[in-house]
Amino acid sequence: MFSFRKIDHVAITIPAGKKEDAKAFYGGILELVEIPGTHPREAVWYELADIQLHIVEEAMTGPVSGRHPAFEVDNLDKAKDFLVSHGIQVSYSSVIEGRERLFFRDPFGNRIELIEYLK
Repeated sequence: MFSFRKIDHVAITIPAGKKEDAKAFYGGILELVEIPGTHPREAVWYELADIQLHIVEEAMTGPVSGRHPAFEVDNLDKAKDFLVSHGIQVSYSSVIEGRERLFFRDPFGNRIELIEYLK
């Protein structure tokens, strides 16, 4: 079995073309500190207490969304084996340096990410 450690980040989506408006709100009005770098899906990342907020532009065209919470786990391989053994389909996305990750959807279509930081 694997263990959850903490929530790592929450990813929210905004309409395509609204990144600058999001930066004005989250960085300007809320004064969140932006995490510099080139991030997957051209997202904007912010520090929010001891987690991160990821803001991603997404065409709002259907019921399946990229919005998701991400949970840090102690052993991603064990988490994958556990999910697969229960018939849960696992998928992968772009690589982020220093961490391994996978995605799955719950029975209601919610996207969930599991992350293990590399030591």
